[in-house]
Amino acid sequence: MSAGSCDVLVIGGGPAGSVTAGMLAKRGFHVVLLEKERHPRFHIGESLLPANLPLLEQFGVASQVRAIGIEKWGAEFISPWDGRQQEFEFAGSWNKSMPFAYQVRRSEFDEILFRRAGFLGAEVVEACRATDVEFSEAGRDVRVLASLEDGKRCAWAARYVVDASGRDTLLGNRLHSKRRNKKHNSAAIYAHFTDARRNSGKRAGNISIFWFDHGWFWFIPLADGATSVGAVVWPGYLKTRSSSIEEFFLATIAKCAPLAERLAGAHLATEVTATGNYSYACDRTCGSNYFLVGDAYAFIDPVFSSGVMFAMQNAMAAADAIEICLREPERTAAAHRDFDRLMRHGPRQFSWFIYRITNPTMRELFLDPKNFLRMQEALLSVLAGDIFGRTPIWTSLRLFKLLYYLLSLAHWQRTLQASRRRRSDIRPAEPEQRPPN
Repeated sequence: MSAGSCDVLVIGGGPAGSVTAGMLAKRGFHVVLLEKERHPRFHIGESLLPANLPLLEQFGVASQVRAIGIEKWGAEFISPWDGRQQEFEFAGSWNKSMPFAYQVRRSEFDEILFRRAGFLGAEVVEACRATDVEFSEAGRDVRVLASLEDGKRCAWAARYVVDASGRDTLLGNRLHSKRRNKKHNSAAIYAHFTDARRNSGKRAGNISIFWFDHGWFWFIPLADGATSVGAVVWPGYLKTRSSSIEEFFLATIAKCAPLAERLAGAHLATEVTATGNYSYACDRTCGSNYFLVGDAYAFIDPVFSSGVMFAMQNAMAAADAIEICLREPERTAAAHRDFDRLMRHGPRQFSWFIYRITNPTMRELFLDPKNFLRMQEALLSVLAGDIFGRTPIWTSLRLFKLLYYLLSLAHWQRTLQASRRRRSDIRPAEPEQRPPN
């Protein structure tokens, strides 16, 4: 077994891991970045948020991402039951400095970030799967075991390990800290299409969200002409599948007339994939010599396209915290507290909306928005990912939530019915089991 050592060992070469590794290497630390596959590799989650753009600038990849992306100026929400739809432009948010984002093919986007980490000085190792993490009794150093694609085993001793392994949640499982989110539960079925009917002009790159009886759909245009389409459904609905996953996906699309119309002349360009997007979070965000970032810490639901933004924001925070721990160990406890606070902030703010996105009252508020007391601007700021800075949205957001509760109370029978159905919908079909492809 070959062995090495480093200051920081990062597990996972997605956005969270690549940005963490790159930022630490740029600051002069010896960083090793392990990626279990070889780039480019397929990944879902193509929609970025305006709040991603300053992070891309900070990491030095803004021009490269611009070259592969299609501009996303807003989002539209579509109700199939009455034909109503509402479009939001990010330019209408509280902070007018972030009016757009990008839709990107993740295989290209992730490779840009990964290569940038290497350019900044990180030692990048592809086709190397981390298999275990061993902590010393003294709680100082950590040892990461891994295996290469040829079967060769290797290990690194590090002062800190960063788990950016995504939904593999290596440390969450290793430390028995991963917990299923009992307030939410969904599964995703998705594929890429060609020749889908898109919006025109400036709206061509906008994301479309379609509600339907069993969850919601995404419709994400990509720069090369492909369109990512996915259904996020309740586990009970997925359990009804008796045909192939492709047939089931196409039949599910047919249940939403506005989406089916957009795909009437389209053709599948990839295989259909299903994954159990069971929502979860880990009890801990960091410890004496480890940090969790991105999906390795928590996953809720992709409806607001927050995944990449959270990953990069987490990564920047992890790099700052680890630098403090390594250079000023007397400030370690404070660094851990600040990091933990930031990590929990994002999922907490988005989850309130995610848990209610299929509720009739929330649909009404999205389809007929009002900017009374700047509520719409505050809501758009959340949709843009502008929740980590100093934009003063919080009073207006609290008023928006109060309005939601008042309307829910006014329509208490509908609210009660929707609440009962949701409790039934999120009940796991099979505990922690992912549906087959």
